Amino acid sequence: MIDLAQYVDRCSTGYVHHRYAESLAQVGTPRFLPQSRGWILQRSIPASEYQDAMGCYPLFACEDWSQLDRDLDDIGDGLICLSLVTDPFGECDEHSLRRCFKDVVFPFKEHFVVDLSEAGPYGTHPHHRRNVRRALRDVRVERCQAPDQYLDEFSSLYDNLIRRHNIKGIPAFSRTAFAGQLQVPGLVMFRAVHQDATVGITLWYTQRDVGYYHLGAYSDEGYRLRASFPIFATAIEHFAASGHRWLDLGAGAGIGGPASDGLARFKQGWSTGTRTVFFCGRIFDSAKYREIVEASRVPATSYFPAYRRGEFGA
Repeated sequence: MIDLAQYVDRCSTGYVHHRYAESLAQVGTPRFLPQSRGWILQRSIPASEYQDAMGCYPLFACEDWSQLDRDLDDIGDGLICLSLVTDPFGECDEHSLRRCFKDVVFPFKEHFVVDLSEAGPYGTHPHHRRNVRRALRDVRVERCQAPDQYLDEFSSLYDNLIRRHNIKGIPAFSRTAFAGQLQVPGLVMFRAVHQDATVGITLWYTQRDVGYYHLGAYSDEGYRLRASFPIFATAIEHFAASGHRWLDLGAGAGIGGPASDGLARFKQGWSTGTRTVFFCGRIFDSAKYREIVEASRVPATSYFPAYRRGEFGA
């Protein structure tokens, strides 16, 4: 007889699968929510005997959002609080989220999305179409049938991304994390190649009829050749042809970053619209939460949980 988590994993992919949660083991211990059938990460609170939890980065996804409130009501007294960012294609709205999260719910970011029944592969903006055509003179793009063969190459490219953008904290994924993420069912990898050298790689996850842009990284030559343009065009064409309805491209850079940054403009040029993701938080033990915040001596902040301010490098 198999348990519920094993049963769910037989038919789940992407951010819902246990292997994705396990790839973040350096952040926290995966904990299964049996009613909603999703995963959170349980973590020790620094300088404390207590624990809290977070949704898997960058998004919390589950199979049944209508049951999330039951999971949180039954969470027990072992956690101080929980924080997470919602899946833009999750079956939830602000009203239902407030039933689950008694303390913090607010619109966090607007994710750029692509309705694949409307979009062409070269994007919605003329600038993107021009850049695709120009880059294809020097770059070819292929779907990688065995993504784990490119673990070292992707780790090296991502190290370049970390250096260029001074990425710190949880988003600075390790090679160990990538080794796990490349094994998650539903992963799709695209590779941009120039003169037989890999100059860019993007990772995507699929869940039901949605493809999620997970991560992308490029060499200095890849940036020069604008390899991101043909690699995204190829991805859009692939997901449309494979029967997917939507793509989630994510948002701009940073925590609540401006919608006008370069990454946001790039994603907007492919998108047909946006969807809101929410930041949610719930305190399970108010007295202990106040105790930990006071002991941490952090300045007044709207960050939740307050004692973890700065964990995403912001």
